[in-house]
Amino acid sequence: MAEGVIELDGKGYEESTRNGVVLVDFWAPWCGPCKMQAPILEKVAAAVGDKAVIAKVNVDENPELAAKYGIRSIPTLILLKDGENKQQFVGLQQQAALVSAIEAAQ
Repeated sequence: MAEGVIELDGKGYEESTRNGVVLVDFWAPWCGPCKMQAPILEKVAAAVGDKAVIAKVNVDENPELAAKYGIRSIPTLILLKDGENKQQFVGLQQQAALVSAIEAAQ
């Protein structure tokens, strides 16, 4: 699996989230809390290694994905396992909580 945080869009989203554990951050460049979430996600990616894919979706560029998941506020993070929504977080999340959720979804 990928190391670091990857960018997803409508074209590669389904394929990238179909298998394994994936944490997707729905964000926008103008969102202050989203900017604070970004370095935390980098740390989460380093902590979980190949146990999970950490991805970001820009809601301004991919409104259809945001609509699919009913994203009303950002940042919203969705934890998927084999394409199925397992957990959703709204607002700024800390590294420990995200790593714990990823490990629980294994």
